[in-house]
Amino acid sequence: MQNFDRRWKGPLAGLAAAASVVLTASCSGGAAGQNNANPASAEKPAPPAPTIQVTPAQGAKKVRPDKRIVVTSAGGELQDVTVTAAAPGKAGATAQPGEPVEGRFDAAKARWVSKERLQPSTTYTVTATAQGAGGPARLTSRFSTLKPARELAVADVTPSLKGEKVGVGAPIIVTFNQAVGDRRAVEKALEVEAEKPVEGAWRWITDTQVIYRTAKYWPAHQKVTFNARLTGIRGAADMYGVKDITKTINIGAKVISTVDTRKKTMKVKRDGKTVKSMLISAGKATTREYTTTTGVHLTMERANPVRMISPGREKDDPEYYDVMINHAVRISNSGEYVHAKNNVWAQGRQNVSHGCVNARPDQAKWFYDNFQRGDVVVVTGTNRNLEWNNGWGFWQMSFKEWKKGSALS
Repeated sequence: MQNFDRRWKGPLAGLAAAASVVLTASCSGGAAGQNNANPASAEKPAPPAPTIQVTPAQGAKKVRPDKRIVVTSAGGELQDVTVTAAAPGKAGATAQPGEPVEGRFDAAKARWVSKERLQPSTTYTVTATAQGAGGPARLTSRFSTLKPARELAVADVTPSLKGEKVGVGAPIIVTFNQAVGDRRAVEKALEVEAEKPVEGAWRWITDTQVIYRTAKYWPAHQKVTFNARLTGIRGAADMYGVKDITKTINIGAKVISTVDTRKKTMKVKRDGKTVKSMLISAGKATTREYTTTTGVHLTMERANPVRMISPGREKDDPEYYDVMINHAVRISNSGEYVHAKNNVWAQGRQNVSHGCVNARPDQAKWFYDNFQRGDVVVVTGTNRNLEWNNGWGFWQMSFKEWKKGSALS
């Protein structure tokens, strides 16, 4: 029995030890399997939705109209940006129904910027949506622009009469209702678009007036569009543009009249063809004021009749006059007209006027009836030159010099 017990004692002990090893290994293996698991198989937190930001900020007041609206998205692409404006003094109404504020997205659609300046005294509502890995996002924001202490607007554009055709020398004269401090900003807002484009430039005459002149005469028979995009323009401290305007200017035939004071003749050409030849009498040149000015004039206005009074002379002066003159077309501000005068004895023979160009009544009436504002009248043969700022004598200045008067030069 003892031998038998000894024979099995060793194997049983060994089996127990083996079982112990197996059990230990089994537990150990389970723990190791948990510690070495793949992190990718674990559940991750969901990404956040995109964050949308609008500038100017929500609730901002007295925002400068020359600022842009900027919308950005972090964590996703912008899907849509809509901006509407409440008309000044009319909460909830749209300033331009059906015409929301336009803007541009960048290439990544992470940023949107408005294209135009803003309207003063207006409340804007910005609605933006974005989409990202964390889902959609939406934001609505409102802000208001300031009310300017002074409103800048165009008071007059000359020439711009409805249905009027003007000559190829015509300027565009823009007069503002306020003195402009920032000429550069305002001038950049002025646009001239011609069907037959030609180089031109603005020149500031005063703080309230700027004039556009072409380098060469306008090509005839075309339409020119003038735009003043003043809305939101800061013209000076506490002064902003409040309204855009558009004017159409129709350029008619190319009418060039040439007055030769030596030969005492006047020839009118339309589109290169002579349509009228006249005998005339010009200024008698006994004084400077009675000397017709030499240079490139433009026709400015007409009247029938015009009362003409000698400047700076008393009634007892032999050179004093006070007369009514028929069919008069103004060509300067110093009292020069092309007009009718029944002194055929002098016309073509002698210069006897007080500075005007007079012609036979029937021929002067023809000129009166057929002229366009801005037609060119070139006078030659005297020793008194037309000043560039005498009436519409702008062509007396070289275009190189003219451009120096631009705030953008």
